[in-house]
Amino acid sequence: MAKSDLASLTVHQARKLLDSRQASSAELTGALLDRIAAIEPKVDAYLTVTREVALKQADAADMRIAAGEAAPLTGIPLQLKDNLCTRGIPTTCSSRMLEKFVPPYDATVWQKLSSQNAVLLGKGNLDEFAMGSSTENSAFKPTRNPWDTSRVPGGSSGGPAAAAAADECLFALGSDTGGSIRQPAALCGIVGLKPTYGLVSRYGLVAFASSLDQIGPMTKDVTDSALVLNAIAGHDPCDSTSLNVPISDYTKALKPDLKGMRLGVPKEYFVQGMEPGVEKAVREAIKVLEGLGATVAETSLPHSRYALAVYYILAPSEASANLARYDGVKYGFSTSDGQTMWEAMEKTKQQGFGPEVKRRIMLGTYALSAGYYDAYYLRAQKVRTLIRQEFAKAFQEFDALVAPTSPSVAFALGAKTADPIQMYLNDVFTIPVNIAGIPAISVPAGFVDGLPVGLQFMAKHLGEETLLRAAYAYEQATEWHKHKPKL
Repeated sequence: MAKSDLASLTVHQARKLLDSRQASSAELTGALLDRIAAIEPKVDAYLTVTREVALKQADAADMRIAAGEAAPLTGIPLQLKDNLCTRGIPTTCSSRMLEKFVPPYDATVWQKLSSQNAVLLGKGNLDEFAMGSSTENSAFKPTRNPWDTSRVPGGSSGGPAAAAAADECLFALGSDTGGSIRQPAALCGIVGLKPTYGLVSRYGLVAFASSLDQIGPMTKDVTDSALVLNAIAGHDPCDSTSLNVPISDYTKALKPDLKGMRLGVPKEYFVQGMEPGVEKAVREAIKVLEGLGATVAETSLPHSRYALAVYYILAPSEASANLARYDGVKYGFSTSDGQTMWEAMEKTKQQGFGPEVKRRIMLGTYALSAGYYDAYYLRAQKVRTLIRQEFAKAFQEFDALVAPTSPSVAFALGAKTADPIQMYLNDVFTIPVNIAGIPAISVPAGFVDGLPVGLQFMAKHLGEETLLRAAYAYEQATEWHKHKPKL
């Protein structure tokens, strides 16, 4: 295989080449670094490219392969979203506040991948502290959609989504607080999996909203998603919310048909204002699922319409508490331009945080303040319980739910930056999943005017095998995942 073609491989294709010695990890990594150098000026998916680290790790992987000790991800080059801590490598969260922060430890997910001798190509751009839906809130630069570089890649994991779509890595890890893996996956035409809350350790993920955050894989196909989930799932004593449950081999769930599977289509996920082309593509995808043997019926999740409001009380409330640690005292950006300690702390936050982060801190602080706590935060938690109960009831009748991932395809850069409400509405179909703590996956399901559409599957708590089976069967029956952007 030509060196220029190596970057376009999936993880499982690369595994076969590496194991058969048709290619080395050093060659694979070199091809991806060349690809990054060639197209990164157009895409801006990376904040840091760890060239020397990657080449050294590739050589170590090749030694392990030669010794016959390769793990599934040995020698596989990847990108990490830049809110995942990496020892000795900057972790900025795309914020001036952490511009010069170099962690003294690794996130558990990177420890797990490192133990298999995976190869780190670098750190991916994101909306500052993962707060956004377009990767335009990065303090350093916006990322561009590989399908049309005048458009956004989605967010907040826009860097990882664009990098995977543009063949600048074989896979990436992102984080999903209200859709930040699935929405950019949909807009960039890749697969994005948000696991059950607690299935993957959050240790070393810089916190946004701790009861909602979850790390997951962003891959070129569903098989790769299962392979990466195998590597990163599992109990971690360093994370108090980590689930101590048996971990399956998720690749065993990948079957080509859906005979006997019951799929529900929530009517609340087809809303006014949704792009007609997106609805048409999703409706056609549902017909494909029926053709694969699934029983499909409409259902209702009436409390889903309140999910956006609930999220924008709970998430900013948790963010206001989590981001209080950035006071300029121990680490991160600091200014001495103040007469007193309190004045210096205030100016540190004024200068270190961007506008969207400040907006959410203020929203959260207000919701938690005396006199408003019961009216906002407490009520939002009660509605959260109703949303969780509604999903649980739906999964008594259905094995999985199917819906659009995003109400639109990728929009133009700058189109929604002046209107926060319009930006927030991009996550209307993804947020309920985070509120309920259940797993969901987005897979490519067509195009509208040359831009990708995402199809979302949702399953019950720890229902990853069902999700992956449904996603894989649909993927294998269609060709959408094989399309590549022309850069």
